[in-house]
Amino acid sequence: MQIINKNTQINQQPIQKAGNFLEIEGVTKIYPTPDGPHTVLDGVNLKVSEGEFICIIGHSGCGKSTLLNMVSGFNTPTEGVVCLQGQPIAEPGPDRMMVFQNYCLLPWLSVFENVYLAVDSVFPKKTQAEKRAIVKEHLAMVGLTEAADNKPHQISGGMKQRVAIARALAIRPQVLILDEPFGALDAITKEELQEELLQIWREHQVTVLMITHDIDEAIFLADRVVMMTNGPAANIGEVLEIPFSRPRNRRRIMEDPQYYNLRNYALDFLYRRCAHPEE
Repeated sequence: MQIINKNTQINQQPIQKAGNFLEIEGVTKIYPTPDGPHTVLDGVNLKVSEGEFICIIGHSGCGKSTLLNMVSGFNTPTEGVVCLQGQPIAEPGPDRMMVFQNYCLLPWLSVFENVYLAVDSVFPKKTQAEKRAIVKEHLAMVGLTEAADNKPHQISGGMKQRVAIARALAIRPQVLILDEPFGALDAITKEELQEELLQIWREHQVTVLMITHDIDEAIFLADRVVMMTNGPAANIGEVLEIPFSRPRNRRRIMEDPQYYNLRNYALDFLYRRCAHPEE
């Protein structure tokens, strides 16, 4: 097991690509409240290489979503900076696309139209035929060709999340940001979508930042698992390097003793060293 904390580095293995593609430097987020300033994040530092798959875990209220909202451009740091390829992020942009747990589909549009709307917004100069081809390609990628004309209320939760992923990837982002995308799904559907996400990630070589509360999901998907300390004033407590080769086989990983070492270490961090104090 390779474990990194903010002060110590042990047996670090090379990650996929060299260079600091995405940099989070000294990021602090403070909100004003009637009781005074409330610090959500305090001095967060993280460097992500292009093509990496990063999972972020931590207790509720530790600022995971706040951090990714600053990467997406929906929020800005009080102190510090978030840079993509050396450029500070100040607003949302098509180079970063976010997928939420609740799908965020427009109910009056079909599956095809939900994806087409995003493509049309980002690529206004492409011909209609080109835009339709992009939509069809990405719906096929997530297995939704036959459901293209359905409205969101006519498809399952897993299919809705496939639409959201297809919509995000159809605009060809550099960074895919996922905020607990499978949290509301049943176990079987969740595993299916995890496998599909890994396949899409391999084929598109997109950089992925994903929030999850599921330790098994994080270990199966990620190159590194970022473990946050408790809020308020949360920071990165430790980072786990995941040693399993790719492509990954779920059964083979779960039979590997390293898997249980990693899992137990993460559980110990979350539920003992960073446990919520009793009320």
